[in-house]
Amino acid sequence: MKKWTFLVAPLLAVACSGGQQAASMDEPIDVMSFNVRYDNPGDSLNNWRFRKDRVANAIRFYDAEIVGTQEVLHGQLLDLQQRLPEYGVVGVGREDGKEKGEYSALWYKKDRFEVIDSGNFWLSETPEVAGSKGWDGACERIAAWARLKDKTTGKVILALNTHLDHVGEVARREGVALVLDRAEALGEGARIVVTGDFNAGPESEVIRQVTDTAQPKHLTDARTVSPIVYGPDWTFHDFGRWPQEKRERIDYVFLGEGWKVTRYGVLAELDNEAYLSDHNPVLVTIQ
Repeated sequence: MKKWTFLVAPLLAVACSGGQQAASMDEPIDVMSFNVRYDNPGDSLNNWRFRKDRVANAIRFYDAEIVGTQEVLHGQLLDLQQRLPEYGVVGVGREDGKEKGEYSALWYKKDRFEVIDSGNFWLSETPEVAGSKGWDGACERIAAWARLKDKTTGKVILALNTHLDHVGEVARREGVALVLDRAEALGEGARIVVTGDFNAGPESEVIRQVTDTAQPKHLTDARTVSPIVYGPDWTFHDFGRWPQEKRERIDYVFLGEGWKVTRYGVLAELDNEAYLSDHNPVLVTIQ
């Protein structure tokens, strides 16, 4: 009997050790950036009332656990809340800090994350002033953020979602600088994830400003470090009307230090020949 004890004990120790190692490994997180297109009556058959179920189904099908959405009007927010009850959401309307104007709504799976803190700021010279328009921007622009505690690992993530101006070059440049500053400050002690429509291609000055490794606040474009890249190298298509040669990748998932990317995809999908949006969602798996 003593011999059996001697032989089995090391095996049990190895088995227990392996179990502890497996339990300590971080679970992957699926992150999505999705410009859902605002509810524009002029969109005809591409109007939100025909797309809202498709948008919600895409989010649920891919089971994204953090979703940064852009161009969400209040009615659209309510539609998505009704269809995505498993998600919590952070964000306010950009025009009044309440319900008016587009939200940069940030969604998270409630069974995976607990919100420790959250807030919004405007991309302007006065970031705390609701409805403030920045620099040469054509519109008010806003960012939503949340410090999320991962219930699986206990680690904290700063998730930040935004939408840069489509006209003002200064507004995009200064808006990016503000986003990087806030991400660093709000993300102290946390892993950083930034999603958004940056209205700028990968080779633009704006995106180089984000990814410049010479700058201590820089972030990494998830596509550039993923071992698996799926889908086209463009995200905006204007419901298929934008010429192929002019299409650009303007929607991003950026990451701070400490992340490993396992896959990256641009989901250029149709549902019975109908579009999800005028942008393709971006889906990234990180660990």
